[in-house]
Amino acid sequence: MQTKSRVLVFTEYGGPETQTIIERPVPAPGPGEIAIEVKAAGVNPVDWKDRSGRLGTQRPLPAAMGREASGVVTAVGDGVTDFAVSDEVLGRVAASHGTFAEHTLLDAAKTVLKPEEISFADAATLPVAGATAYDVTHQIELEPGQTMLILGAGGGVGLMAAQIGKVHQFTVIGVASNAKQQLVESTGATFVASAEGAADRVRAIAPEGVDLVIDLVGGQALRDIAVVAKDPTTIITAADPATAQQLGGAAVKRTEEGLEKITGVAQYGLVDPHVTERFSLDSAHDAIAAVETGHVAGKVIVEP
Repeated sequence: MQTKSRVLVFTEYGGPETQTIIERPVPAPGPGEIAIEVKAAGVNPVDWKDRSGRLGTQRPLPAAMGREASGVVTAVGDGVTDFAVSDEVLGRVAASHGTFAEHTLLDAAKTVLKPEEISFADAATLPVAGATAYDVTHQIELEPGQTMLILGAGGGVGLMAAQIGKVHQFTVIGVASNAKQQLVESTGATFVASAEGAADRVRAIAPEGVDLVIDLVGGQALRDIAVVAKDPTTIITAADPATAQQLGGAAVKRTEEGLEKITGVAQYGLVDPHVTERFSLDSAHDAIAAVETGHVAGKVIVEP
């Protein structure tokens, strides 16, 4: 029986040079936790933002990296009744652990069974990116035919949000770099090139403005595109709450049902997470670096 497990950590707050792989004892689940053998882990911007200190510097070091994973249950903690050893699952990592690892712990309350129709690779993208896409598209209720704009439509969250919009028969406008045009259009969205003049290009498609702005970029790009919103309160961000609030919008509200809902949508083939790059645990540094550029199309995963 394996007693040690490798995990990617950062040893100081800062750049990628602070990342390293260490060995730790295979973690044992506490109350409300489940232990898994990791099959795949999704990489998200929050991973490098956490390491850089942008999200605070309170975590004890070394700090394990990665927030979402799929895998096979190896043990369950006290009070866990919904999962058993050998179950295939996907979920959010338990506090102080990490998913760029051979073994880790998941928060049982933020974990669901993996349907057999979903691969481990796709499943690993749903707990953070998929649930975010679900929540950000449902915070403001639109009617079929109304217009939803996604700023940053070519990334993992954006592509899933666009597909959710198609399921609901919204008119979807996806703003992304030219390199991602084909991928964005594959979701059924109308592509608009990002950068200078993006708002004018949106106006040409939606002269009266849009009913919902989903922001996955933040900063000046959000300020520039916000003018196309019919109502500033319909600007919802998963990237830059401070700027969105200055503009009259809001941060995405995380829901308890988001993960279960997006898993069901993916199970029926209505959402494809578009896993475009896969890295081994030994190459996890490269996976995070790719996401940190901000230019990745689709989702990046690590497979131990």
